[in-house]
Amino acid sequence: MRIFELDTEIWLPRPVGEVFDFFADARNLERLTPPWLHFEITTPGEIEMRVGARIDYRLRVHGLPIRWASEITRWRPPFEFVDVQRRGPYRFWHHTHRFESRDGGTLARDRVRYAVPGGALVHRLFVRRDVETIFAFRAEALRQILAAPVTQLAPAGERPGLRLISTGR
Repeated sequence: MRIFELDTEIWLPRPVGEVFDFFADARNLERLTPPWLHFEITTPGEIEMRVGARIDYRLRVHGLPIRWASEITRWRPPFEFVDVQRRGPYRFWHHTHRFESRDGGTLARDRVRYAVPGGALVHRLFVRRDVETIFAFRAEALRQILAAPVTQLAPAGERPGLRLISTGR
């Protein structure tokens, strides 16, 4: 199984505890997901984020309905948490969220390690672009929701305020 990796980071002008609290509300994931995915959390009621918490979703990828379940496997407020796919479209999905105080705000980092059915060819033709687009949308949504000014973390020519690094092409 070939593992691909995506790393992103964005600086937000809010304290680390406030940024972490935003992510600790699982319902905010809907706000960070592009509308074209028709993303919906299907877990009823309040979701207490902690190790072992399970979150169920429904979405559409290229028109195909997908059910996804993730589980929180690491929970270290306000600095880090990890979610892994327990059911969904990937052969493997491991998403680490890290938050650190930096320059009067918070540097939010994501590292996603994933594997796809169909391997490198499917990744190159479909999945890589989708994952990068989803995380670019997420960065812009975070910037708007948390009133972040555009900052230049990426080399010239890349999306401002977002650094994307894909490996395992």
